[in-house]
Amino acid sequence: MKILVIGAGAAGLVAAKYALQNNHDCVVIDMRSELGGTWVYTDDVDLDKYGFPVYSATYKSLKANIPKEVMGYPDFPISDKLPTYPTNNEMKEFLKDYADYNNLNKLFKFNCIVTKIEPINKHQWMTYYTDKVKKLNYSEIFDVVMLCSGNYNEGNMPKNIKGTDIFKGDQFHSRQYRSPDNYKNKIVLIIGAGPSGVDLALEISTTAKAVLLSNHSDILTSKYPDNVHRKPDIKEIFENDVEFVDGNVSKVDVIFYCTGFNYSYPYLHESCGIRINDNHITPLYKHMIHMERPTMCMIGIPVHVCAFPMFDLQCRFYMKYLNGEMHLPSLEVMRKEEENEINTKMLKGYRERDFHKMGCFQQEYYDSLANLAGIKSLPPVIAKVRDCSFKRFYENLMTYRSDRYKIVDDESFVHIV
Repeated sequence: MKILVIGAGAAGLVAAKYALQNNHDCVVIDMRSELGGTWVYTDDVDLDKYGFPVYSATYKSLKANIPKEVMGYPDFPISDKLPTYPTNNEMKEFLKDYADYNNLNKLFKFNCIVTKIEPINKHQWMTYYTDKVKKLNYSEIFDVVMLCSGNYNEGNMPKNIKGTDIFKGDQFHSRQYRSPDNYKNKIVLIIGAGPSGVDLALEISTTAKAVLLSNHSDILTSKYPDNVHRKPDIKEIFENDVEFVDGNVSKVDVIFYCTGFNYSYPYLHESCGIRINDNHITPLYKHMIHMERPTMCMIGIPVHVCAFPMFDLQCRFYMKYLNGEMHLPSLEVMRKEEENEINTKMLKGYRERDFHKMGCFQQEYYDSLANLAGIKSLPPVIAKVRDCSFKRFYENLMTYRSDRYKIVDDESFVHIV
């Protein structure tokens, strides 16, 4: 089969590796000038020097926020010589080593951006892409398309905050942040207490006059520098001020919306049949295989997971299907399974836009893929280390990266504070 892999990041590389191992022809298209995906830093924010969109949420000092012990691939761990929480550049070099080891470099088409994909029959896909440097357009037919272009391309901007249109200061999404240098002596409001929100609050506090961290999280218990102040949700934004739901009003110079990301695939023609409803991508079997056209799959959609190991597991699962070693259930059964999962998660308080969040469901998800395909699952210790590290993240933001982890066996690990 002729397989197209979109994206040369952590998911795309493992997809390409298994495509080669299973004797498929493979092409990897990436809009960047080098491999590494989200770990490739650029000063560019909205448009690159060729005038094309920049899909990057990586800032200059970015470090991993989960330990390296659960970030490597099952058959290619991250070196013990690296710190527990590697920098973005160290992660990029790790991925380059992985590509070298698996002889992937011959597959890449860099500085190329996919502009449209549409089905041309029941199984194949016409793909259009542009070489950004040469300004040339191409089209090519593939038997299989594996979408590995990442989940951090389109920032989610809240629509229910009054006054965003009249604020006179700067407003950014977290994906546009690069360094704290532009915020010296300013009052910066950060909306959202996810990993990017709390990380940006800590880093921007090194130069800002004050950082206001607005959120309603009850798990964020960490201490912050003295110039970081916890605030409740926003009631209204004015020209130069912000009012919070508790009635307090604060002057603000800059607002950062650390409010998550939307899944976005602008290159998928509507005839592909992929729909995104409130950030729920459908119809996907096991959060990855297009139920109606299973020669298309998406690697890396689930979040709140151990990403790199999961990419590996997903690709092994998909190759079993492509090679005819595993058959998918009927369309009716796949749809029913998705419906049951939605209902289960909603009973636990999930919204539709949370459907691809795994969290406490992650081991169940890993095991379901493994059992169906007859392949090795991910050991439970991986999820345990991830969960422990995130608990430490929210409790000890200023010190958690000095923690150390050692995996003992498939079930247990040692945590050194």
